[in-house]
Amino acid sequence: MNDLLASKNGRVATRLSDVLGKGKKTLRSIKVFKLLVKLVILYAIVSIPYWAIVASDRYVSDSTLILQRTDQIEGPSVALPVAVAGGPNSADQLLLREYLLSEDMLRRLDEALDLRSHYSDRQRDFVSRMWFKNAPIELFYKYWLSRVDVQYDDYSGVLRIEVQAYDAKMARTIVELMVQAGEAHMNTIGHQLAQSRVDFLAKQVASAHNQLLDASQAVIDFQNQKGLSAPQATVESINTLIDKLEEQKSTIQTQLASLPATLNANQPTVVMLKAKVNALTQQIAQKRAELTSPSRNTLNYTVEQFQRLQMEVTFAQDLYKTALSALEQGRMDAARTLKMVSILQSPTEPGFPLQPERIYNIFVTWLIALALIGVIKLMESIIQDHVD
Repeated sequence: MNDLLASKNGRVATRLSDVLGKGKKTLRSIKVFKLLVKLVILYAIVSIPYWAIVASDRYVSDSTLILQRTDQIEGPSVALPVAVAGGPNSADQLLLREYLLSEDMLRRLDEALDLRSHYSDRQRDFVSRMWFKNAPIELFYKYWLSRVDVQYDDYSGVLRIEVQAYDAKMARTIVELMVQAGEAHMNTIGHQLAQSRVDFLAKQVASAHNQLLDASQAVIDFQNQKGLSAPQATVESINTLIDKLEEQKSTIQTQLASLPATLNANQPTVVMLKAKVNALTQQIAQKRAELTSPSRNTLNYTVEQFQRLQMEVTFAQDLYKTALSALEQGRMDAARTLKMVSILQSPTEPGFPLQPERIYNIFVTWLIALALIGVIKLMESIIQDHVD
């Protein structure tokens, strides 16, 4: 009987200890949630004087620009409709945007304006300024991206630059330097591309010129080797000579045929005429042999070789003329394809700090705080319901 009572008392004690343990955990959880709520409320309260008084003023300078090419400006239509249509300038605009937001641009601005000192000025509030003047370039660049914005409008084809600084003149100076540096960079890229094309064309001209010189020298060497300045003219003169000899031979043969048949074959006149015919026949055969023969030492083969060399010279001349024209056109294109930044809105010098948006930031901060408090209260009620 005593053992039964002892076991019952032990079970009751165990249950009481479990209930007390759960109660302690619940109380701890409730305290944690209440602490979180207090921290959120404290954060929201502290944010009011920060946004209203402590936060440093930041001035915003902006500019709107469009990148044009000089060859487009000389054309029949202005570049703005081309850009609106999403024309060839869109790629240049995007390249300019990437450069304006690049780390190289930041280094250039810092070298010219000492941006590190400006943005890490200890007179500015601790939250908005850069904490360390000698911060690594990666952290400096990340901070810089929070103070600059470059947007490209697909519809109008323009770039909009916005820069925040603690001083109005500094903000405007930064934007002006960004515009100048961007234009210079785009021109450098264009010049490098155009110069590489001109260099390539110049090499082609030099190669074509050497080819023309080699072909001309080959013709001269061939003329000297054969001893003929104009093989075709020599052939024509020989053909003319053969025609004259044939005519003389026909005349003599006619005279010989017109003699009386009673004349003796040993008659001096007959012998003389026959001798002339034989001489003319031999001379004609000799001249024809100079023109044509199974061997390759005849004039017709020489003329064929000379014509082939002349064709090579003509081809080299045409190639050289084409290369010269292309080189001249390339130089003209290189001089014309300059990039020009047309400023639609000059960099402004702000007279009032647009950043931070104090009332808006206070409202958003309290809105976020109320949302966090609601989430914390919801989690607290869930835990209490689970315990009950």
